[in-house]
Amino acid sequence: ILSWISVTNEVPEAPVVSPYSGAVFERRVIEKYILENGCDPISGKELKLDELIEVKTPAVVKPKPPSATSIPATLKTMQDEWDALMIHSFTQRQQLQTTRQELSHALYQHDAACRVIARLKKELTAAREALATLKPQAGIVSAPSMITEPALAAEAGSGGAHQMEQAGMSGDVIQKLQDKATVLTQERKKRGRTVPDELITPDQVKNFVTVASHPGLHSASVPGILALDINSADHSKILTGGNDKNATVFNKDTEQVVAILKGHTKKITKVIYHPNEDTVITGSPDMNIRIWHVPTSQTQLLLRCHEGPVTGLSLHPTGDYLLSTSSDKHWAFSDIRTGRLLTKVIDTAEVGLTTAQFHPDGLIFGTGTVDSQVKIWDLKEQSNVANFPGHTGPISAISFSENGYYLATAADDACVKLWDLRKLKNFKTIQLDDGYEVKDLCFDQSGTYLAIAGTDVRVYLCKQWQDLKIFNDHTALATGVRFGKHAQYLASTSMDRTLKLYAIE
Repeated sequence: ILSWISVTNEVPEAPVVSPYSGAVFERRVIEKYILENGCDPISGKELKLDELIEVKTPAVVKPKPPSATSIPATLKTMQDEWDALMIHSFTQRQQLQTTRQELSHALYQHDAACRVIARLKKELTAAREALATLKPQAGIVSAPSMITEPALAAEAGSGGAHQMEQAGMSGDVIQKLQDKATVLTQERKKRGRTVPDELITPDQVKNFVTVASHPGLHSASVPGILALDINSADHSKILTGGNDKNATVFNKDTEQVVAILKGHTKKITKVIYHPNEDTVITGSPDMNIRIWHVPTSQTQLLLRCHEGPVTGLSLHPTGDYLLSTSSDKHWAFSDIRTGRLLTKVIDTAEVGLTTAQFHPDGLIFGTGTVDSQVKIWDLKEQSNVANFPGHTGPISAISFSENGYYLATAADDACVKLWDLRKLKNFKTIQLDDGYEVKDLCFDQSGTYLAIAGTDVRVYLCKQWQDLKIFNDHTALATGVRFGKHAQYLASTSMDRTLKLYAIE
């Protein structure tokens, strides 16, 4: 370049190099020379146009001519540059607006894609849960309907009025209750002298682990299992009541659903498995009590004893009579063979009742109230014979020990109280963590262990009242707990709609 400048005193705009002389030339000039002479002007060697080598150089800004340095020319130059700057700024703003619109569109597409993915994942989860629900139901054997829905209560017009009439506690009924209590008392005294050989030891309870979890017993769209019971004659059969208005009979050994009982119009909050028959009893806030025949999944009897939600159920040891409580402030005693209401008694304080449980002998029973009272009633006299104050909040659960002496109670006050029925006083309070909710209590059949279900599931050793094991694997509030035969296993249900079984692995 310098050599060309030295010849022409100008900087070449498109410099090229001759491969023979190495000199730099302006392209337009050297091309004219080659066309006329066909050789390198410096070396004289033959040179062709395609042999020229282009030199890559930055653009050279030529100095302004002297005429452009005057004040008017300078002002014009500044005006031209300002106009160019404004045009460039306008172009930049247009490009920015276009970029913003493209980004907004891309974000909208991304958000829409995320929503579609979330919906598809939800549908996939629902499909998997439905599949899990269908798998255990594969064991259901369809049976012909042998028992038809009875035309009782509102379904039969005047029949409903007849059902609400109290038949009264006849002498035969009272004698039957007394005879059964005498036999049970003698049997309990014999059992009380020894502990069954098959009973699980406290050390074994400490080694309990979760051996099974069944999420498919109730609907996934209305999650939550609210009630639990185990068939005391066949401990492989488990009964659950759900938020989905259904009760389910499940065989834990075969892991198959035996029956799904549909008929209630609201959730099922209380369930009982009859100890001697393939019959279950369910209660609901729809004010109905249904007695079901499991093999046919049909309602045998429909009881309408209450004018409010049914809050408690307990089967008398004879297996023929049912105790029920309701928020209508009454407890009722009914014959499940005939469907007749024998007696209905209002609470002495005229407050809503929350739960009910028969004493193992069947002559007395306990009820819980919304105003924190636990009341003991004499069934034959239909009178309130003892009260156990001390809780705060509505009573959530009560359970009599098989030994006939202990009563465990719980309320919305994060504690479990133990009462001695002989001395009619509280002898032990198990204080739980603040905010702990207790939804169910259960002694095992020997009266050796007490299980608590609520914020978690716990097992306590009676007499010492020490906690042996705590299970925290439910993802929601535990609602029910029951021991299998000889405490060989423990079952619990939860609002997370799972039935979990705990045993030695």
